[in-house]
Amino acid sequence: MKFTLSWLKQHLETTATLDQIVDALTRIGLEVEGVENPGEKLAAFKIAKVLTAERHPQADKLQILSVDAGDGPLQVVCGAPNARAGLVGVFGAPGAYVPGLDVTLKLASIRGVESNGMMCSTRELELGEDHDGIIELPEDAPIGTPYPDYAGLTDPVIDVAITPNRQDCMGVRGIARDLAAAGMGTLTPLIFDTFTSEGAGPDVRTEDTAGCPAFFAQTVTGVTNGESPDWMRRSLLAIGQKPISALVDITNYLMIDLGRPLHVYDRAKLSGGLVARKAKDGEQVVALNGKTYTLDKTMTVIADDVAVHDIGGIMGGEHSGVSADTTDVLIECAYFDPDHIARTGQKLTLTSDARSRFERGVDPAFLDDGLAIATALVLHVCGGTASAVTRSGEAPSEPRVIHYDPRLSADLGGLHVAPERQARTLLSLGFTIGAIKSADAFSDALFSTIEGKWPVTVPSWRRDVDGPADLVEEVVRIEGIDSIPSTPLPRLPGVAKPTATPEQKLERRARRAAAARGLDEAVTWSFLSEAEAAPFGGGAWTLANPISEDLKVMRPSLLPGLLAATGRNLKRGQQSVRLFEIGRRYLADAERATLGVVLAGDRRPRGWRDGKAASFDAYDAKAEALALLAAAGAPVDNLQVMGEAGDAWHPGQSGTLRLGPKTVLASFGMLHPLVLKAFDLDGAVAAVEIYLDAIPPKRASGFARPAYTPPALQAVRRDFAFLVPAALATDALVRAVKGADKAAIVSARVFDVFTGQGVEDGHKSVAVEIVLQPTAKSFTDEELKAVADKVVAAAAKQGASLRG
Repeated sequence: MKFTLSWLKQHLETTATLDQIVDALTRIGLEVEGVENPGEKLAAFKIAKVLTAERHPQADKLQILSVDAGDGPLQVVCGAPNARAGLVGVFGAPGAYVPGLDVTLKLASIRGVESNGMMCSTRELELGEDHDGIIELPEDAPIGTPYPDYAGLTDPVIDVAITPNRQDCMGVRGIARDLAAAGMGTLTPLIFDTFTSEGAGPDVRTEDTAGCPAFFAQTVTGVTNGESPDWMRRSLLAIGQKPISALVDITNYLMIDLGRPLHVYDRAKLSGGLVARKAKDGEQVVALNGKTYTLDKTMTVIADDVAVHDIGGIMGGEHSGVSADTTDVLIECAYFDPDHIARTGQKLTLTSDARSRFERGVDPAFLDDGLAIATALVLHVCGGTASAVTRSGEAPSEPRVIHYDPRLSADLGGLHVAPERQARTLLSLGFTIGAIKSADAFSDALFSTIEGKWPVTVPSWRRDVDGPADLVEEVVRIEGIDSIPSTPLPRLPGVAKPTATPEQKLERRARRAAAARGLDEAVTWSFLSEAEAAPFGGGAWTLANPISEDLKVMRPSLLPGLLAATGRNLKRGQQSVRLFEIGRRYLADAERATLGVVLAGDRRPRGWRDGKAASFDAYDAKAEALALLAAAGAPVDNLQVMGEAGDAWHPGQSGTLRLGPKTVLASFGMLHPLVLKAFDLDGAVAAVEIYLDAIPPKRASGFARPAYTPPALQAVRRDFAFLVPAALATDALVRAVKGADKAAIVSARVFDVFTGQGVEDGHKSVAVEIVLQPTAKSFTDEELKAVADKVVAAAAKQGASLRG
C-alpha cells in the first residue's frame, strides 16, 4: 500500500523525520518496501514563459516559440494548439528525460528549424491523460523554478507491505494509529463536515444477509461531476492512482485514506430500488474493467429491478457508473462477508482494491461514519442536496472481550513490559481495558481498580485479534521485537546427542549425492494448477482458499514443478538442464518424501571428437536412479527392473526399480510426449522419481564398522555369451546368473548385446561377465567347471542357451 508523507501527517501529528517514520514502520511489523520521490524524475523540468509564437514556415500545425525558462530566450518548435505568446507552462531542455514518451530530449531540427527542447503536456510528464495541449500555469507562476517544487511533487511516497491479518492498516489512518502507539506522534481526531439532509432515503435493502449483512445508502441530488480538487488529485497521482472524476476520486481517496470502500451509482441509470441478493446462475455483468463476468448463485450482487449493477464488494458495473453528465447519485456503504468476497473473487479471478480490503475484513462499525464522510465530501466538492440515510440489515459488530494476564508478555513473548506500559500500548491501539476507554483517559487511580486479569475489549477494526496471545503480539511489536533479550537455551552437560531423525539423515545423504553428481537443486511450489497436475493423475487435495488458481492443487509428484523450471531454463538459452528436488508428494493417504530428477537438453555438447551433441536417454535416468538409491542406502544389488512407470512416462522407455513385485523404490525413464507438450517442452526429457519413504531402513549394527579385510586371493573372471529371446529383460538374466552360486559369484554384469548376422530372428546375444572370489584357497578347474555349469543351467531357466 502506498501513501505520501503529507497524507500520513493528516492523521498523525508528528515532528519525526522520514527516516524515523520508515524505521518505526518496519519495527512495528509494517514492512516498508520502498520510499520514492515522484518529483525526482521531473527535476529537470522548469516553469517557462512563451515570449513569442510564430507560424512554422514548413508546417501549418507547428509554431516556433521563444521560451524563457529563467536563463534567457530559447527557440522551441511546438505543435500544441494552445501554444501562444504569454502562456506560462512547463519546459524541458535538451538532456531532460520525458517519462510519458520514454525519450531523452536533445537538440533537434524539425522541418529545418532548430528546436532546443519542448513544452510539455500532462500526459508527457505522466501527471494525467490530457494531451490536447501543453500545461497552462497561472501567470504569476515563478519563471525558472523547478516544476516539482512549484507543483508540490516533492512529497515522499512510502510503500508498505500489509500482511493479510492487518486489515486495519489497509487505510492511512490505521497506519497512523500504529505509529502513534509506537511513540511517533499523536493520532488526530477524525473530524468531518456536518450537513443537513432533506427527504426520504433511497430504496435499498439486503436479501442476502450472509453475503451482505448490512447495506446503508444515501442520495445526493444536483451534483456537478467535474474534476476533483487539486489536493486530492495530487494525492492520488502520487501513489499511482489515475484521477477520473470528482465522484470516483472521492471513493478511491476514502478507500485509501480510511480503508473503507464505497460505490457511487448514477441514479438516472437505475430502474427501481437496489437490493443486495444472491446472483442467479448464468447472470452476467459488464464490470468497470470492461470485461463480462458470468455469475452463479453463490455470489452476492447489487441489482435493481432490471439488471445486476455490482459484483458486491469487488467491482461495480460499467453501465451504472457516474459520468460527466451525472446529476443525481446514490452512495453505497455496505458490509460484505470476507469469506464470501474471497470465494467470489477466486471464482471470477477478479482482483480489485475493494476486494483486497473486504476479504480481509473492513470495520463493521464504520458504516454510518464512512457514509457521512463520503456524503460530506461529495457535497463539498460537487454540491447538491443530501437525503436521509437508509439502513438495511446490521453489521456483525458484537464486541469481543479477552481476559488478559499482563504476565503473558514475559511468558509468551519473552519480553518483560511494565503493566502500566502494556495498558497504555493497548489503549493507544484502540483497545479498551475495563472502564478505561482511551490512552487519554488512563490514570493510575483508575488503573488500580482493575483486579486480576484485564477485561480487554477488542476494537471493531481488529478482526485478527482473538485471544491473549494476540494481545502479547501487539505489546511486543510496539515495544520492539529487537528488545527481546537473547537467552540461550539450557544445555545438557557432555557431548550433544545427535538430533537428526533417520528420515532427515536419509534426505541429507541423497541431497549431497545428487549435488556431487552435478545436479542442481531446485525448490518449487508444493501447489500446482489443475492443468499441471492432470498429466500425473491429478491432485488428491485441492485448496479451498488458494493464493491463485495457478497454485490450487497439492502436487501429486515433484516432476511438474521441475518441468516448469526446466522449461524456463531452456527458454533462456540453457543448453543442458540437470535439476533435482527433495520434497513431499501429497497423496490421498499421506505425504510422501520424494527425490525428483529431470534431465533435459544436451547430455554431451557437440565437439570435434564426438561430433553432434548427445541428448539424455532412459539409461542416463536409470544410472542416476541407481546411484542415488545407493547413496541413500538402498540394496541396489537386489533391485529388479520391471515394466513401464505409468501414464506420464514413455512406453518402452521407462521402468521401475523394485524390491520384489510390490515395493517400488523408483520410477525412471523418458517422459511421455503428451506430458512434454503440456509443459511446452521440445525434445526428449529424462526423469527420475525416487520414493525415499519406501527405502527400507538399515538394521542397527552399532557405531563401529567392521575392519576392511581385502581378499587374500585374486578374483577370477569368466565370460558367457547367451542366445536369449529378444523380449527377455537382461536384468532377469543377470540376476539368474548371479544367483547360480551365491558363495562363489560376487558380481555379474552385461558387457555386450548383439543382434544381426549369426543371430536368429526374435533372439539376441547377451554377453555376461561374472566375477568369482576364492576365499580359503584358489579354485580348481573342476570347481570352475561346476560353477560354469550352474550358470548355464540358471540361464537356461530364463530361456537362454550358451552360444557355441
